[in-house]
Amino acid sequence: MTELHDLSALEQGELVRRCEVSPCELAEHYLERIDRLDTGNGALGAFVTVTADRAESCARSLAVGPVGESPLFGVPTAIKDLNLTAGVRTSFGSAAFADFVPEISDNVTLSIESAGMVSLGKTATPEFGSPCYTEPDGAPPAVTPWDRTRGAGGSSGGAAAAVAAGLVPVAQGSDGGGSIRIPASCCGIVGFKPSRGVVSAAPMYGDPIGLSTSGSLARSVRDAAALLDVLAGHRVGDPTWAVTGNYLEACDRPVGRLRIARFVEPVIASATVDPEVVAAWESTSSLLESLGHEVIDVAVPLPPEAVPVFETCWAVLTALSVVPPEKERLLRPLTRWLSERGRAVSGPELGLAIGAMRRFAAGALTALAPYDAVLTPTLAVPPAPVGALRDDADPSRDFENQKAFTPWTSAWNVTGMPAVSLPLHWTPSGLPVGVMLAARPAEDELLLSLAAQVESAVGGFVRRPPGW
Repeated sequence: MTELHDLSALEQGELVRRCEVSPCELAEHYLERIDRLDTGNGALGAFVTVTADRAESCARSLAVGPVGESPLFGVPTAIKDLNLTAGVRTSFGSAAFADFVPEISDNVTLSIESAGMVSLGKTATPEFGSPCYTEPDGAPPAVTPWDRTRGAGGSSGGAAAAVAAGLVPVAQGSDGGGSIRIPASCCGIVGFKPSRGVVSAAPMYGDPIGLSTSGSLARSVRDAAALLDVLAGHRVGDPTWAVTGNYLEACDRPVGRLRIARFVEPVIASATVDPEVVAAWESTSSLLESLGHEVIDVAVPLPPEAVPVFETCWAVLTALSVVPPEKERLLRPLTRWLSERGRAVSGPELGLAIGAMRRFAAGALTALAPYDAVLTPTLAVPPAPVGALRDDADPSRDFENQKAFTPWTSAWNVTGMPAVSLPLHWTPSGLPVGVMLAARPAEDELLLSLAAQVESAVGGFVRRPPGW
């Protein structure tokens, strides 16, 4: 018998539109699953705050009003614990903000609410969204539902775990160095990071460097595209923006024959690439060729000299997290270490680093300009055991562990290109391995068309984890 959570987000939205199921029924169904699957000893660590009363009230109001234009109207979702949500505890994954309740909502929250989606709560993130694992203070680690001894990745680990386990059909994440695509790979789902400027960062604009953006986590490309349609758009006052399109419609467009560059060599670390990861990359190359595309080996488009420049910018972004002095003692060792690095950077040094990073990005974009897309692995290894990357005793080692785990994803934050992780491979023990495709800046629609073609070619992403 088909259950509501077996349906795609778009199918659930269509049932609401046809009055065959109400937003209340959907919210109640998912809240029951959250209560049953994300609490106690078996917790996935997906949610840090569940807003059941607020969700039920929202669903009731939607049920008696007119159906909105979004195909996701009435569909449940969740909001990452980094995103301001008025009246709802938003801790940024940090003990220093354990009791913070914002008075305003940011653009992402407002866009989700305006589309008539029902947020069930806040999903787990590591402190300030910095690490690529999700092990927040005061909450269980976010784990992949495929093996609960292994992490869900980060920093959108809670969102990915929630989607993969069927606690919500789609969820928003944010990505400054891979934080959507990393957990998508760990959890066996689709993770789409749009081009720089597609989604507004209003009203805080907390990343002046331009690495981070919000995007979609879903179990299908079409669902990810539909959520991106909800999130995309500009607010008055945005410092940068990109022309946005109809992303769901793009999934049904013919792709044509594309030239696809590929490389497997790590970009930001001398990482050892697991044979299963290489197999996934090779298999996807063959699949793309079978679809009529030309796949071409290219050199790594970013030089090693770009790595310390990125690290300087990353450390400064961490240092921008304003923490009351009396609460700095509550910060994680990694956060303190990165913040100290960031505070040691002078204003002129930061300006030079941003300029250098943009020149490196320009060089990469020039090298990749002849190609319609780029294929790499998402991660160097399958999902890591909980605690394997984290090293509170030696934050510098922690940082190096993270670089070796995800040596490709941050390249496309530097360039501002759209990128997607697709669940195209599984290890013999049943662990998911994502493969990443990227496209030229502002060619998000083309990338979604290609991703949808790949999904269709493999018969859809139909695997479901234990306990589904």
